[in-house]
Amino acid sequence: MFHREGQSIILTTFFIVGIGVLLAHFFIDIIWLKWFVQLFLLVVLILILQFFRNPKRRANKNFDEILSPVDGKVVVIEEVMETEYFNEMRKQVSIFMSPINVHVTRYPASGTIKYSKYHPGKYLVAWHPKSSEENERTSVVVRTPKFGDILFRQVAGALARRIINYAEKGESAQQGDDSGFIKFGSRVDLYLPLDCKINVSLNQKVKGAHTCIATFVNPNEKEKATY
Repeated sequence: MFHREGQSIILTTFFIVGIGVLLAHFFIDIIWLKWFVQLFLLVVLILILQFFRNPKRRANKNFDEILSPVDGKVVVIEEVMETEYFNEMRKQVSIFMSPINVHVTRYPASGTIKYSKYHPGKYLVAWHPKSSEENERTSVVVRTPKFGDILFRQVAGALARRIINYAEKGESAQQGDDSGFIKFGSRVDLYLPLDCKINVSLNQKVKGAHTCIATFVNPNEKEKATY
């Protein structure tokens, strides 16, 4: 299954690769060069198909858990001052997506969408410290029954030139459902309450709609949430 935003690109790529393979077959006489061109075109096709794939996943919806919104690797876990929406300290968990990861963004929790905004910006590499504040990005806030408001942010990278965001203020968000897509991009940041428990570690690989990023801690419990 492929992402709807990439279907036209996939069809165009199929057409171009098909024409290219035929032209190489009939007009290139040097055997090794013919095979090289055809192989190169097929590799391009495979990469495009892989990038725009959208595997169907069924999340085990749970109000006590924040699930990973994307596939990738955890690159940041820290407490930061979030200034766009909360203006208070939050636990930030950032996930980096390589070109071979699925680039669909999924809702990390169920609730009501309270905020959704697109920000034009730069295209710094995704691991740059300022990428979350200066790159092209979209910010979405979901009001959840247990965690309160949580924010997740799609951040474009050096290769990304378009962010797709489906979230609209006032709509319902269902944990694990598609919320957007980053074309050739690159990072998603989560901003969570300080009193939640983070269940992942740096450099851990995570899977969208499956990996539990954080769990709710009952405020009546004395046990303190720690990294």
